[in-house]
Amino acid sequence: MKTITWVKMLASGGIMCIGGPALIYYVTPTEEELFLRYNPELQRRSLERRQEKQEDFEQFVGRLKEYSKSEKPVWTAWEEDVSRRRQLGVQAELDRRRIEAQEAEARKQEMRNSLR
Repeated sequence: MKTITWVKMLASGGIMCIGGPALIYYVTPTEEELFLRYNPELQRRSLERRQEKQEDFEQFVGRLKEYSKSEKPVWTAWEEDVSRRRQLGVQAELDRRRIEAQEAEARKQEMRNSLR
């Protein structure tokens, strides 16, 4: 009696453990099939942005390799790099605004001088 129960349990477990992933693998479309289901406009945009996405991914992987060379954990190195980049970006934005303000002031002075 108990042997039949164990056989049923093992058979149903095997079907679930092997059949489930096999079913998922069978019904999941490949990237090519998904791409072909796009409308032509999306296909064109996807092809145009493919190179840009590939370059972004390569930069991301390069930064991860750089972070992994550090003795710090990767997430700590990433946070430090993000804060450093943010500071550089803020400083660059401030510099750009200061230069624009100086140029605007120079134009105003030039207009004032030309009216005299």
